[in-house]
Amino acid sequence: MAYFSRKELSEVQPDLERMISHTLGTSNPSIMQIVHTSLYNGYDRRKISEKLSTIIDSKMSTRLAEKIEKWTQEYQSSQKHRKRHHEEDSGKDRDSKKGRMTDNTQAVSQAPPVKLTSDRIKEMMLNAQREIEERKRALKSSGVETPVPIIPASSVASAGAPLTAMATTVEDLERAQKIANLQAQIRAKLAGSLSKIITPDSERPKPLILDSEGRTVDKSGREVNIPTLAPTLKANIRAKKREVFNKAQLTDKQSEENQETKFFDDRINLKAAVRTKRSLRFHEPGKFQQMAEKMRMKKQLEKLQNEISQIARKTGISSATKLALIAPKQDNYSDDVPHMEWWDSVILSNDLNTMKDGMISIRESAITNLIEHPTQMKPPSEPLKPVYMPVFLTKKERKKLRRQNRREAWKEEQEKIRLGLTAPPEPKLRISNLMRVLGTEAVQDPTKIESHVREQMAKRQKAHEEANAARKLTTEQKREKKIRKIKEDTSLGVHVTVYRVRDLHDNLSKKFKVETNAKQLHMSGVIVLFRDCCVVVIEGGPKQQKKFKRLMMNRIKWEEDMVKNADGNEVPNSCALVWEGTSQRRHFGEIKFKNFPMEKMAREFFGKHLVEHYWDLAYSGAVLEASEDK
Repeated sequence: MAYFSRKELSEVQPDLERMISHTLGTSNPSIMQIVHTSLYNGYDRRKISEKLSTIIDSKMSTRLAEKIEKWTQEYQSSQKHRKRHHEEDSGKDRDSKKGRMTDNTQAVSQAPPVKLTSDRIKEMMLNAQREIEERKRALKSSGVETPVPIIPASSVASAGAPLTAMATTVEDLERAQKIANLQAQIRAKLAGSLSKIITPDSERPKPLILDSEGRTVDKSGREVNIPTLAPTLKANIRAKKREVFNKAQLTDKQSEENQETKFFDDRINLKAAVRTKRSLRFHEPGKFQQMAEKMRMKKQLEKLQNEISQIARKTGISSATKLALIAPKQDNYSDDVPHMEWWDSVILSNDLNTMKDGMISIRESAITNLIEHPTQMKPPSEPLKPVYMPVFLTKKERKKLRRQNRREAWKEEQEKIRLGLTAPPEPKLRISNLMRVLGTEAVQDPTKIESHVREQMAKRQKAHEEANAARKLTTEQKREKKIRKIKEDTSLGVHVTVYRVRDLHDNLSKKFKVETNAKQLHMSGVIVLFRDCCVVVIEGGPKQQKKFKRLMMNRIKWEEDMVKNADGNEVPNSCALVWEGTSQRRHFGEIKFKNFPMEKMAREFFGKHLVEHYWDLAYSGAVLEASEDK
């Protein structure tokens, strides 16, 4: 396919748009762009179809590519035909021009040769000027002003023909008229430019006159204000506009601030709109020396405190101080004797000081001959129902009891059969007693009898399995039974055990064992983590406590791990039983870990659950243990 130039594409664009809209039913700029690119690069039909298939379907792209190829071929053939006609027309014009030139040359060549001398040339010039003057007069009389054509002498000399014959031809007149028109246009343009350059006297700048004071005045002596020249550079204009805009913004901000600051708070410092420059601030002489002295004094104080604490640990003063802080504060009861005890207030009128006939005033109505007994209350740990001592039988006694129960059930069943209440059961046939039970029937058809016996055996086996399956517990029932066995009744009292572990922070395996066993035994409690004193509080029944105690004291090998004490020395880890007893109710929920950085926070946590004495016991033991390590 031929290549199209940009000019040709712009010429044929309407035709291409018409063809695309006729083929596709719509005009798309993307499709038009692809067609332009393809014609400019000279793509063939297949390449144009591939380009168009990215936007429209392949069928329509193939159809449009074929139409473009057909249109391109027609356009190229029409362009060739037009070019051939143009070449023929230009050839004819050249032939006609050549014919005229040959006629002129023939006319010139047929003219008789004339010998040109200086006198002859002067005469020719005079004749030509005379004829030009006559032509000018004729043109002036007709109202057309034609400039005089200037004909150089060299052209006259080279022509070799009289000037009169050349000037009288029609072509020379046309050429002269064209020259005259051009000269008139040039004069008009020059006159317009000169009129712009030459300004009248009224528009000329006035002379600069200065008075004795140096002011600019006019001829009459009045002061003249000379306007300043505004900058014409774009940068200067933009800078001036920016300056005006900034000033307007500042005025707007100031007006807004004035409106907003009608109601203001004196305590708030308003920042200035423009940032002030910070001045240099120098340190006072000796400032850093004072700071160094403070740092030295602090280091010496820390060293002295460490020495004092080490001496206190050796002497046991620190442990005693801690124990004194741990000891719970007891209420200060007054030693004053009351005027009247509570048991006397029932029979006394007012108090012991109230006298009647020299004796203490007593209410006679409160004293009778009846004896008042206190209300009998059951202790909280006593069960509501009486608990009997269970009777344990020997193996021989259990067998005898079972045999008697089975015999009673058999006698009852036989009595029902004898009375006709129930049908007698079928004989229990087995392969071993087949001949003895059936006798002659087994001999007559042994195969039939054997199949019948086997059916009875299968039926009995099936009934046995169904009975076992009916008695079997489901998965949920098994889980409940297992939990019921583990859990214990704590309505009458909860058994509580408190353990103290030296360090339980980083030992993940032992933490997992403690937590998992407590959850598996369905016990409640808490594990408090504190430096040098980790407290484990466990609540549950007696059997649960027995199993968990065996875990904490025997199964877990605490001595395998080495931990650091308060002095930074490595010592073996340990676990100690602090206290075990009973409580009226549970104080904690599901077992959880609690980490406290301060001793006060740990005691407050136990105080929220009303068992701060657990912490006091455990922490005092930890303090004594730390003093023994030293």
